Amino acid sequence: MNRTEIKKNAVWLLLMIVFIGQLLAYTWCRVQCIQVGYEISKETDRHRKLTALQNNLKIEFARLKSPERIANIAKYELGLKPAAPEQIIILP
Repeated sequence: MNRTEIKKNAVWLLLMIVFIGQLLAYTWCRVQCIQVGYEISKETDRHRKLTALQNNLKIEFARLKSPERIANIAKYELGLKPAAPEQIIILP
């Protein structure tokens, strides 16, 4: 082989290495992009579920602290009744 053929082969080899490197970098970027997309989708679904749970807990909290419910527990489970007027002491 003469010198020009060696240079020509070296240039082609260098171009092939650069081309393959670019393909590998592009493939890696695409895989990362898809992986991040999956993570975003998973976290969006998790956020939706947590928001629904939060709304359900707010409704449950409102139901548990309702005055009617508390009055029924006081009356029927604890045996309490409203205070008679003579039992009420007004503090100055």
